[in-house]
Formats: sequence, C-alpha cells, structure tokens
Amino acid sequence: MAEPASSLAARGFAVYVLHYFDRTGTVEVNREIIFRHFPIWMKTLWDSVSFVSRQPHVDPERIGLLGFSLGAYLALSNAAIDARIRVVVDFFGGLPKEMKFFMRRLCPVLILHGEADKMVPVEEAYHLQKVLEKKGIAYEMQIYPGAGHGFSGEISRDAGLRTLSFLTKYLRD
Repeated sequence: MAEPASSLAARGFAVYVLHYFDRTGTVEVNREIIFRHFPIWMKTLWDSVSFVSRQPHVDPERIGLLGFSLGAYLALSNAAIDARIRVVVDFFGGLPKEMKFFMRRLCPVLILHGEADKMVPVEEAYHLQKVLEKKGIAYEMQIYPGAGHGFSGEISRDAGLRTLSFLTKYLRD
C-alpha cells in the first residue's frame, strides 16, 4: 500500500491510509472474523470518510477509495451506500453478494484482478462487472493473465498507471 499511496500523493492527491483492523484489534482474518467484524470495519471506513471530508485541503466532492482484497470489499460496500464516495479502485477484491439487499447506488469502479487468484477468485471481478453493467455504471477492468492475489513487477506498475489514470479521470477537474 505504501507505493500507490506515495505515488498518488506525489501527484497531488490527498492520501489517507486506513488501518481498520485497529478498531477491532484484529491481527489475522478468517471467514468467521470477517463476518463478525465487517459491520464495524464499515463504520470505521464511514467515520474515516467523514474525517477526511472535513480536512481543509480535501474537496469533499471528490473522494475516492482504493482497496486491496478485503479492503476492496469494504470500499465497494461503502460506496454502495455512501454518496460521498465518487470512485473506487478495486485491487483483487469484490462486492459482497449480500450488498444487493443494501445497495442504494454505486460509483465508477476500476477493477484490477489476477486471473489465477486463489484467495479471491477472478469470478468476483466478473460478478462486479455484471452488477455495474446492469446498473449502467462506468467501469474499467483489467484481468491479468497468470497473476495471483497481489501484484508485483510489470503488473504492479501497470496497475499503478491504470489507477492514476482512473482517479485523474474521475476526481480531477
């Protein structure tokens, strides 16, 4: 997370890194822990957006979220209920199927996923794509052949460039 954060900050974006595990004292995750703490982490993200939107150097009309894995699930879930979120970059995450009961809206999304991801199957990216298409919401998607859960090397560089381009397109004047 340090690379995308510092790269975006160097290009003029106000960047905040949320440590949502801190609110629950979580050090490792499994399915049970995720189900138990997901609502608390959602509230943590909501509170963080509230805090960030009040900062003097932040335009509250141009807030985007970038999430990795579980963080992407949280970012997309919050964007589905929080109109303050204007854009989401989803790194190898997805939209929980349960959100269909709560979803009020969604914003443009950049989907970046590895085709060979064993932790979060690429089907999650395709599910999100279908939701976005059904609702007529703008998105861009890159599935990296042979890539697993997490990017490195040229794939990481490409994902970073796509992220910068997408955020610039939707958050800059």
